[in-house]
Parts: sequence; C-alpha cells; structure tokens
Amino acid sequence: MIAEQTLTEHYYRVRLHSEAICRGLEIEDYVVQPVADVSPPKWHLGHTTWFWETFVLVPNAPNYRIFHEDFSYVFNSYYETVGKRVLRTDRGNLSRPTVAGVYTYRAYVDEQMSRFLDTTDLSPELYALVKLGLNHEQQHQELLITDIKYILGHNPLLPAIEMPIREHQAQISGQPIVIDEGIYRVGYQTTNGQNNEPFYFDNEVGVHKVYLNKTTLAGSLVTNEEYLAFIESGGYQNFRHWLSDGWAWVKAHDIKAPLYWHQVDGEWWSYTFDGLKLVDLDAPVCHVSHYEADAYARWKEQRLPTEFEWEVAAVDLAAVDLSSQQLNWGLRWEWTNSAYLPYPGFITAVGAVGEYNGKFMSGQMVLRGASVATPEGHSRPTYRNFFQPDKRWQFTGIRLVNP
Repeated sequence: MIAEQTLTEHYYRVRLHSEAICRGLEIEDYVVQPVADVSPPKWHLGHTTWFWETFVLVPNAPNYRIFHEDFSYVFNSYYETVGKRVLRTDRGNLSRPTVAGVYTYRAYVDEQMSRFLDTTDLSPELYALVKLGLNHEQQHQELLITDIKYILGHNPLLPAIEMPIREHQAQISGQPIVIDEGIYRVGYQTTNGQNNEPFYFDNEVGVHKVYLNKTTLAGSLVTNEEYLAFIESGGYQNFRHWLSDGWAWVKAHDIKAPLYWHQVDGEWWSYTFDGLKLVDLDAPVCHVSHYEADAYARWKEQRLPTEFEWEVAAVDLAAVDLSSQQLNWGLRWEWTNSAYLPYPGFITAVGAVGEYNGKFMSGQMVLRGASVATPEGHSRPTYRNFFQPDKRWQFTGIRLVNP
C-alpha cells in the first residue's frame, strides 16, 4: 500500500508506471501528435520530469544543476509564470530532444530527486508540493494512455498494443441510488494540514452546503447496447435531442457514433488496445462527449446528474464501502450537468502552482469518479475532473438521473 511506502519509494513507484505505459511503443509512436489535444508520449515523459526539476529541485536542492537549458522551453505546458514554451500544437514537431535523450533526462532527475528526498527534512509546504507532483504525474499517466489510444486509433492499421490496464471490465447490475431531499455538505474536508494529510486538489476544498431535491441515480452506466438504440433511432440526425452547441458540433464534424466506432458491413466495431473488435454490447459506452451524453439523456427523457448529486451518492455509499459495487465506480469518468466553477472561498495560490486548476474555470464541464485508465489511488468522491463539452478521447461514460 502507498501509505506503507517511504516517500522515495512512492516517487519511484509513480515514475516507473509512466514508463511501463510506454513499454509497448515503437520509437516512431513517441513523437506523433494527430490533434492539438493529444500530446506525443515523449512530451509527457519530458514534461512530468520538467515538473520535478523546475518546481522541486531548482528552488530547493542546493547546488542542483539543470539537465539542459532548453528543456524548460520544450517541456513547459501552460505555466506563464515559468516563462516561454513551445506552442501546444507544435509538440509533434519535436524530433529533438530524442526519445533516448528524454529517458536520460528522467534518469538524471530521478537520481537527484532520490537524493533530495532521502536527505531533506521536508516542511509541510514542500511535502505538499511533492505530493502535488506525484498526482500531477498520475494525471499525465491517464493522458498518456488516452493519447496513445488516440494516436494508434487513428493509424490506418489500427494496431494492437500491450497496455497495463484492464480496458474491458464488466459492470454489475447496480440498484438505483436514492438521495433524499435535503441540505448536504459537499467538498473535501481538510484535517490538520500536516504531512499525513491525504492528498486533494485545491479545486476540491471549500466545504459548503447545497440543497438537493429527492433524486434517483441509476446504479449502472449506460451500455453500448443502450446507446446503440439511440444511434439506430436517428439520434445523431434529430436536432431536438441536442443542445445548440452540440448540434452545431455534430454537423460540423459529421459525428455519427462514439469515438473509435466504425460501421463495417452493417456491424459496429470499435478500436481497442487489442485492435479492432466488435462492439461489446454489455460494456459501458465509452469515449462520448458531454454533448452526446446530454443528447442521450434527453432522448431517454432523463438527465445527467449534477456533480453534487453524484458526490453525495458516492460519499454515502463509500461510508458503508459500497461505492465500487453499487456505483460501478472507476469504469468511466462520468459527465455531470455541472459547469466547472470555483467553490465558495476558492483562492488561487501564489506563483506557478496557482495556475494548476483555477485558470481553467470557464467553458468546461465537471466529470466525476474515475476510469479504467486512472492510476490506483488517484480518485476519491470529491475529485473534480473537467474537460470542454466536445472532448471525448478520455474514458468517458454516462449515468442517468430520473427527472
């Protein structure tokens, strides 16, 4: 268990998992960037290493020497505070540094981090920064998996690749989850702020009360078979099911099915890490946008849950250790009907760390839960994931609420 490891052991456990995700790649796969949202695997490996060098080692490790003066420009993502960076759309043009060079960079920083963690008495603030770095890398591990799937899923050969996740997991037939009318507390409740504080992101804190009407959440996620009925009913051709922006998105991009679905000789197939397979009708639908999730809910004359309904249901079930069984926890990130906005009292932290979550609180929708690509220990009922409503390359799915 993570709690029984030293911080150095935890560090190496996380770092090695990033490399394990890339183990099945060919050297050519490391540099591909089909669209702006998808970063090349090599860039992820470099960026997560740059994070440790820039935010932990450079300001805190005496006599630390940076690996290469150009790497901050190459591997900075969106941190204005740190300086200039390569445009996101140009990451696929980085034939240099080489893949071998990036792995050498990782080894160099890992050695320096190991020495630093083993010899430094970390203050609560520095300990929290290291934990942020670990969770930052875990976020990129999920992005690595989904970006690799997008890269290979848009290769005309649709190649299979070994990946250290169970992409196909069956869900149980969960019972509906009833939330009684009332006032509830939501948000992450901090404890003592010392080094034994469990990790949380700043966008989760700010415990506050919300009023909820009586609500019933489905115990199961929408399956491929159920979503196929929406497709076959003409769901993608009927504007009445769609938000205005969603309908414009469908028409502009000629959307006809979830991402990675292909109709061949009248049958629906989908790209998986095992290659092209017939759509598993019993599996939860995956790789759908918020627009698609919302349209499906309207077609069913139901709706998506708010993030607060979802959290209350998850917290109540987790209290009796039923979340994984009754909520089918962790199979898909679940779209909610909630815009990604700050909780009451949210304060943006000073410096580059303050750019982590707060600056994105516009034009994005909240997802809750976790997915098959989420690293172990990197989810909790209060976790607030977020993406723009048209994005669907993550392992996203649908849970309905009775109106």
